[in-house]
Amino acid sequence: MPVKNRFAELQAEITAWRRDFHAHPELLYETHRTAARVAELLEAFGCDEVVTGLGRTGVVGVIRGRSDSAGRVIGLRADMDALPIEEATGLDYASKTPGVMHACGHDGHTAMLLGAAKYLCETRNFDGTTVVVFQPAEEGGGGAKAMCEDGLMDRFGIQEVYGMHNWPGMEVGSFHIRPGPFFASADHFRIELEGKGGHAAKPHETIDTTLMASHLVVALQSIAARNANPVEQVVVSVTSFETSSNAYNVIPQTVVLKGTARTLKPELRDMVEARIIEISNGVAATFGGVSRPKYHRNYPVMVNAETETNYAAEFARAVSGDCGEAPLIMGGEDFAFMLEERPGAYILVGNGDTAAVHHPEYNFDDAVIPAGCSWFAEIAEKRMPVA
Repeated sequence: MPVKNRFAELQAEITAWRRDFHAHPELLYETHRTAARVAELLEAFGCDEVVTGLGRTGVVGVIRGRSDSAGRVIGLRADMDALPIEEATGLDYASKTPGVMHACGHDGHTAMLLGAAKYLCETRNFDGTTVVVFQPAEEGGGGAKAMCEDGLMDRFGIQEVYGMHNWPGMEVGSFHIRPGPFFASADHFRIELEGKGGHAAKPHETIDTTLMASHLVVALQSIAARNANPVEQVVVSVTSFETSSNAYNVIPQTVVLKGTARTLKPELRDMVEARIIEISNGVAATFGGVSRPKYHRNYPVMVNAETETNYAAEFARAVSGDCGEAPLIMGGEDFAFMLEERPGAYILVGNGDTAAVHHPEYNFDDAVIPAGCSWFAEIAEKRMPVA
């Protein structure tokens, strides 16, 4: 692969950027330090344009090729934010911010795209324009949506967009992808149940919300088991059960359930939302109580476009010699908002035998850097070849 040697030369520098980001993690849209450093580096590389403040704290760099005969513009995206997790790696560059760490590898994604940007600024060996996009608030904040709403695609004329995520459990530097639905929609719900509180010794004088809520938790599992086709992917998880009283001898007046719902098709998403509301109201009525369900649509299904997926896999094979078929993933990814705006593809790059993402002992493997940088660079050079 023609750019491997350059990224091997740059690896120590890129690793230093990555470890600096790791030591100074920032949450959601509060990526001020990270964004400032990204913008500083893009300016130093010689990007033709650097724009900050898109989607609140997003950064965009524009790199023009040595020619522009077809007017093609390709976007490459990395996420910058961390997670509210206390780091337990013991690394010498571990998080210096209590309760916050890069537990998903966004420090690595940012560093790899910066490495690709430096190389592309040096070589300009493509016919068109590469737009490098550094996004805040992937971890639940919808930063991709915010950047799109700020005009990302139209302002920079992006025609295709590509993204990447490291993946523990896959060989370092290997690639995996799939066309069509890839990551699930990720919605959440809150259900407040109200009954009639009272003494635990006199349950007959109450409308027992804990019993009501317990039946509801079980009943919600019927959505995947009995409302969805068994070959479809639907996950409904109740993750929080909060009562209005913590006393041993009180049946509480209210219980609040919280959870997530995940699907891989829009029609299933509609069905799940409707059934959560119907079942909540029905169970509450059965026990003589009241249900107040609220359903919030968060990230949509992330769908890889077939043509762009084929390109992404081709370029992955150019880097690593192979590209495997990725599994369906029921986690959410807000790159979905960008793929709703423009055709493109999202790929997984192996992070080796490490702790899982969102784990306090997780760490991005710096050995992934040359492969990730090379894939980003390949997209620019092979999708926009110089005649």
